[in-house]
Amino acid sequence: MKRLFLPACAWFAIMTLPALAHPGHGSSEGFLSGFWHPFTGLDHVLAMVAVGVWAAMRGGPALWAWPGAFVGAMTAGFALAVNGVVLPLYEPIILASLIGLGLAIMLGLRMPMVAGAAMVGAFGLFHGYAHGIEIVGSAVPFAAGFLAASIVLHATGMVLTVFAQQIRETAPLRVSGAAIALAGIALPMLEYVR
Repeated sequence: MKRLFLPACAWFAIMTLPALAHPGHGSSEGFLSGFWHPFTGLDHVLAMVAVGVWAAMRGGPALWAWPGAFVGAMTAGFALAVNGVVLPLYEPIILASLIGLGLAIMLGLRMPMVAGAAMVGAFGLFHGYAHGIEIVGSAVPFAAGFLAASIVLHATGMVLTVFAQQIRETAPLRVSGAAIALAGIALPMLEYVR
């Protein structure tokens, strides 16, 4: 079992694409376009998987409450964007979500349930907003797609965490948290280089 954990993590990392969490990449028409959309931005993939990892590390009601808070707030952020409400500094806050969630995983932070839900919910609001400003077609099918993909990414983080805990290999989780936090710092530099 231990032999499968790191290759599974490597496969997941390889399946992600460079950060493209800005308007103008790809179609925003329909459910499938919405489903694929979160996978086109490394920042979104890492944040959503990190919520699943951190929720599974916390255990108990956090398994459903924290991803639920993220998805619920992401829905609200999307609705704000498609209705023309402007949320300033959404890109820096999205990057801060990587740093915050990555550090929480790396440190094994056991935040109280409500505080953790509030934190991931706040991050989810800005991730949803970023998806909403990119929409050019019908919002509802696109939103349903990216919400479904978000749930898949949260579940992926949970499954990897539960597997790591079962084989008593939590060090890779801590290292992945550090890598996610570093990605929050490095992604703006990568965008600048483009």
